[in-house]
Amino acid sequence: MKHDDSVTTPKRRAAPARPVAGQSGGNPRSPRRQAASSPDGEVFVAPVDERRIVSLAGLTQAAASYLTEADVKRVREAYRFSDSSHLGQFRTSGEPYISHPIAVAEICAGWRLDAESLMAALLHDVMEDSGVGKQQMVERFGPLVAELVDGLSKLDKVEFASREQAQAESFRKMLLAMARDVRVILIKLADRLHNMRTLGAVERSKQRRIAAETLDIYAPIANRLGLNDLYRELLDLSFRAQNPFRYRTLTRALTAARGVRREGLGRVLDSVNKSLLKMGVKAEMVSREKALWSIYSKMREKQLSFSQVMDVFGIRLLVDDLPSCYLALGALHQSFKPIPGRFKDYIAIPKVNGYQSLHTTVVGPYGTPVEFQVRTREMNQLAETGVAAHWLYKADEESFTDLQKRTHQWLKSLLDIQHKTGDSIEFIEHVKVDLFPDAVYVFTPKGHIRALPRGATTIDFAYSVHTDVGNQCVAAKVNGQPVPLRTELQNGDVIEIVTDADSRPNPAWLGFVSTGKSRSEIRHFLRTMKYGESADLGKRLLEQSLAALRIDAGSLDGALLEKNARDAGAKSLDDLYADVGLGRRLAPVVARSIALEMSARPAAAAFTPRPMPITIHGTEGTAIQCSPCCLPLPGDSVVGHLRGGHGLVIHRTECDSARRQRQKDAERWIDVDWGDEVRGLFRTIIEVQIREDRGALARVAAEIAASEANIVTVSMDDEPDQVATMRFTLQVHDRQHLARVFRQLRKQTDVSRITRLMAVARAG
Repeated sequence: MKHDDSVTTPKRRAAPARPVAGQSGGNPRSPRRQAASSPDGEVFVAPVDERRIVSLAGLTQAAASYLTEADVKRVREAYRFSDSSHLGQFRTSGEPYISHPIAVAEICAGWRLDAESLMAALLHDVMEDSGVGKQQMVERFGPLVAELVDGLSKLDKVEFASREQAQAESFRKMLLAMARDVRVILIKLADRLHNMRTLGAVERSKQRRIAAETLDIYAPIANRLGLNDLYRELLDLSFRAQNPFRYRTLTRALTAARGVRREGLGRVLDSVNKSLLKMGVKAEMVSREKALWSIYSKMREKQLSFSQVMDVFGIRLLVDDLPSCYLALGALHQSFKPIPGRFKDYIAIPKVNGYQSLHTTVVGPYGTPVEFQVRTREMNQLAETGVAAHWLYKADEESFTDLQKRTHQWLKSLLDIQHKTGDSIEFIEHVKVDLFPDAVYVFTPKGHIRALPRGATTIDFAYSVHTDVGNQCVAAKVNGQPVPLRTELQNGDVIEIVTDADSRPNPAWLGFVSTGKSRSEIRHFLRTMKYGESADLGKRLLEQSLAALRIDAGSLDGALLEKNARDAGAKSLDDLYADVGLGRRLAPVVARSIALEMSARPAAAAFTPRPMPITIHGTEGTAIQCSPCCLPLPGDSVVGHLRGGHGLVIHRTECDSARRQRQKDAERWIDVDWGDEVRGLFRTIIEVQIREDRGALARVAAEIAASEANIVTVSMDDEPDQVATMRFTLQVHDRQHLARVFRQLRKQTDVSRITRLMAVARAG
């Protein structure tokens, strides 16, 4: 599949025919266009090389080893259709373009994917490049193959504001198709692998961009699905494309190190083999090398030279069964001293992607550390091919293995994130967060284990349990001790979440949560809450403006209001109300439009009696905000300002800032009034001047607490003559509550003055 550049078809040019092995039904004399297509999706004119022959033999041989003859025949039919569709297209290297789909299908056959997957691999660029519609694919190859190919096709026919948005939207389409059928991403990963293997033919800037995209998205997905061999190869190919000089330098160093360390490894293998024989454990020993990208990352992260990276080489022991794993581990520790803190049991607690193995590092000959991995052959197969080793898309949920259940849960979480996210770039951001290679393993109070990305907090844990638990979280305990909600979790922590049905997510949580689910749920809740509250406010504002035009909003026809909303460019009446509540549209303008639609007294718009003020009850949430410049309280004389996108902002009438703004834009200012019983706590700032004495601050704070006001912040200025000025930011219910605070403070004989400040700026 080509990456993300649009494919442009050049003018046709006749050329000599080129035989293609395995092709049937074609005219050998028919001319082919000289359109050459690069791995990056650009088509250009290239000369024909008669010597380049494409063979289907490797694919058919691999497919025949596990598919029926009828399935192999269907694969050949898909090949013939793909070859015909890509007629005349060439890759940058000069190879016929059909060589790419064949290579992708061969990689899929190596994973033993089914016939539909191999057919989709052969056809994965047909819809994108050749104008073949999805319906035609359904009629020719069936709905399943058509769905797979459609999930792999980019959104080339849609206009986007930017390249990033187009790329993100195509990623989102692919990932959601993967959530419905994991074969989509397996084919896409095979496609990306072959493109990376042949990336040298494209220009350097595109090599770097495609390599960065692979490191950012595709390699982490391969790791998340347990495709370890594929993951390592994608990392190394990306490293080669991004930093060719460093790649070559490290390759030479690694080649030289093989000879230097061969003797030491030989001694280790002999010693381990003797210990295994004594314990009666049969094991196959395989030496392995650390991936070049992993070596480079470790050198860069820890500021090491190549000679200082001691775990470049390791040994893998493959045994017959689970008990033999632990017997082999005992043999290793008898032969060599283990390094404390370097033992990990991924068999008892597998990684998120299902990986299982015992890891231990011992002190080998010459004092150099040697890493061992001990696993069964079945575990090794799973480590290499991951979810591709299981028919996740065929199994019933009841028969899922542990890996299948974890993968299935992650795939479903992508759909949950999609439902809570409107923007494709935001969706990709959430998915990237969930592709962390490392994880911490924590426990619920009942002992159930949960895997979370490293850096996850108690809020992430709460959302992993259930959305409602996250939304209503108010406190958390880790190992029985109360902790802040932003506390990062460690392996083995036992987490307990305290909830409150009246609690809501805090926007500040977005600053420290680590999982895509947490981010999407918090943003969705805040967005939905703000929308609902803004719509309620907008409805009240519009009803007020209609009343000023002597129109009873309750008597209006719903169809008339919906039509007016559509005419105004809103998707629905609720969207129109929300826009009015957020200040994006002015209620008087909308009301006049409705009046004209009704043909109600042309002069009515000119006669506008003073409307009744909007009543504030304190339950409007984010739709109504108290301005930080004057901090109004219930009981103050107030006025409202409709700020675009911010809803209704309340100012005190004596606020200098409000006076200046009202002169510039009077249309956006409306009369507001407090309700009889306003709910909630409101901020205010007071300044207390007191004779400086030991314990003065404590006495003042005690009096404020006695008046049932909350102290948010406090600051203090020293002045001459032993006088101190204290400024308190308080939360009170209304002006009467503030008056009680003042009366309480005046009981202190050393308090000389109490003042309520108008603006935050004066509070320092």
